[in-house]
Amino acid sequence: MNQPDITTQSLGMALMLVAIALAISGKERLGLGRDILWSVFRAVVQLLIVGAVLKMLFAVSNVTLTVAMVLFICLNAALNARKRSQHSDRAFAIAFLAITASTVTTLMILTLSHAIHFVPMQVIPLSGMIAGNAMVAVGLCFSNLDRRFYSDKQQIMEKLALGASVKLASAEIVRDSIRAALIPTVDAAKTVGLVSLPGMMSGLIFAGIDPLLAIKYQIMVTFMLLGTASLATVLTGYLTSRRFYTPRAQLRIEE
Repeated sequence: MNQPDITTQSLGMALMLVAIALAISGKERLGLGRDILWSVFRAVVQLLIVGAVLKMLFAVSNVTLTVAMVLFICLNAALNARKRSQHSDRAFAIAFLAITASTVTTLMILTLSHAIHFVPMQVIPLSGMIAGNAMVAVGLCFSNLDRRFYSDKQQIMEKLALGASVKLASAEIVRDSIRAALIPTVDAAKTVGLVSLPGMMSGLIFAGIDPLLAIKYQIMVTFMLLGTASLATVLTGYLTSRRFYTPRAQLRIEE
C-alpha cells in the first residue's frame, strides 16, 4: 500500500482551509481573525520545534531524556490546567501531581504488560495523549469545584455549623465535580468507532497499517484514557477541595 506523502506545496494548498475560517470570521464579524492567524502561526512553529526535538530523541533513544520529555509534557499540561482554577492557591502543584501521577501510572501499566516498549518513539507520543486528556479532565474538575463551592457556600456553612466534617460537607460537590469532568472521556468512549475514528487509529490506517491492528491499539488507548482521567480527577477533586477551607475548617470563599 502506498503511504501518503505531504509536500510543502500540499501544506500550502491546505492553507485554503484557514482562509475559509478567516472569511467566515470576517463575514460574521466574529472578531477572531487575529486569534486564528496567531493560533496557526503558533501551531506551525511549535510543531516544527517539537518535530526537531523528537527526531533527536528518537535517534538518541536515551531513557533519561525520555523521562525528562514526559515530565516536560506533564509540566505544560499542569500550567494550562491551573488556569481553570480561580480559588485554589496551589492549583499548579495539584494539577502537576494529578497529571504526572496518572500519566506515570498508565505508562507503567502499559510497559509492564508489554503493550508498549519504553522507547521514545512509543512513550513520548502516548504521554502526550495521556497528559492532554488528563489536562482537560483536571481543568474541568477545577472549574466545577470553583463554581459549586461558590454557589453552594451557604449550604456548606450550614453543614459545618451543624458539626459536619470538611470531608462530609464537601462530599457531594467533589463527587459531582469528578463526574462532570469524566463525562467527555466517557462519552468519547461510547461513540468511538461509531461517530469518530480517533487519531491513533486513523493515523495508523492512513499510514497503511492493518485496520484490525490499528483497532487493537485504539482499544488500548480507550482503556488508557478512561483510567488516566479517572485517577487524575479523583486526585484533583480531593486535594483541591481541602484548599477551600482554612486549617480551622472555615470556608475560604468570599464575595
